Amino acid sequence: MAKRHTNYTRGTGCPVEAALEIIGGKWKGGVVYHLLSGELRFMELQRRMPTVSQRILSKALRELEADGVILRTVYPTVPPQVGYRLTADGESLRAAVLSLREWGARRVAPPQAALATAAE
Repeated sequence: MAKRHTNYTRGTGCPVEAALEIIGGKWKGGVVYHLLSGELRFMELQRRMPTVSQRILSKALRELEADGVILRTVYPTVPPQVGYRLTADGESLRAAVLSLREWGARRVAPPQAALATAAE
């Protein structure tokens, strides 16, 4: 499948903008984060991300697949099951996504923990 974002060619544009164009948005980072643990079915992803609608999750998955970040595998079962996993490109995001997770965890720390840290 062709990549969706071709306006960022080598040597032009901002690399951070290019990366955020592909994995930015409210849900794509979460999808990549959850897939770091291995292949997941659609419903498993939806259970891990309960506030995302089915339509929006499907859209995010299609875009990540089109950009080569995830691989979609259809299993020949009745009813058909679909699994999603990271490609090598997607796996290369591991360090960045885990760093974002750590940064986010500090940002959403309970107020008491933030006060204790500030008092030190």
